[in-house]
Amino acid sequence: MGADWVQFGVLGPLRITGATGDLPLNARKIRTLLAVLLVRADQSVTVDQLTDEIWGARAPRRATASLHVYVSQLRKLLPGGEHGGLIQTSSSGYQIHVEYGDVDLHAFRDGVERGRALARDGHHELAFDLFREMLDLCRGPVLADLQESPMIRAFTTWLDELRLECTELMIDCGLTIGRHRDLISLLQSLTVQYPLREDFYRQLMLALCGAHRRSEALDVYRTARRVLHEELGLEPCAALRDLHQAALRGDEPLLLAHRHPLRETA
Repeated sequence: MGADWVQFGVLGPLRITGATGDLPLNARKIRTLLAVLLVRADQSVTVDQLTDEIWGARAPRRATASLHVYVSQLRKLLPGGEHGGLIQTSSSGYQIHVEYGDVDLHAFRDGVERGRALARDGHHELAFDLFREMLDLCRGPVLADLQESPMIRAFTTWLDELRLECTELMIDCGLTIGRHRDLISLLQSLTVQYPLREDFYRQLMLALCGAHRRSEALDVYRTARRVLHEELGLEPCAALRDLHQAALRGDEPLLLAHRHPLRETA
């Protein structure tokens, strides 16, 4: 990499890293501008859209002039300087051009898909390690200080779902290769953090059964049923009910059949 290379991080707080380390970008409105351009990388974002994302209904009278100043300041920070470089002017607004791999999101999405392929081919241990590596890329709440932007909120919702899916895939692979005890603590935390996500209850029941803690697995089902009934007025899904019956009977073949490490691509 040359001295003018730069990489962007969106799997947590916004991060810009250059050849000498992280680049300073403290002004929230300029951070919002960059984050919106990255979310829509290689697509033009109009001046009106950027104004709405940065100021919402509180845009000042000279918002357009201020936006041009923010773009100029951002260009000075990035390779290419003020007259060209990554941020380009389009007929209606601005867009940022990033090479593949310049944003940490690219590695994350690729890793999840490679993990799927490994699991599909029966390489569950390799898939488990890869999914875990991808989750390590997630540095915390996504763009947490920029959630006033609707575009960033929508992106955060999508990325959080992909991260949870990666977590579920990793755990399924872990159960398949027999890491039941290692996963129990993580799953206990996940069922508390995401009490309406039935897959985490399923996985926790399987982990407990695999660790010869069947009575605790039955307690998990009772908790899931109570929470779902109180919050949604629903009974657990058929897969969870079937797993409960298998746990009651100690039906090992049926318990094994409930492990499905490969999911369809969303």
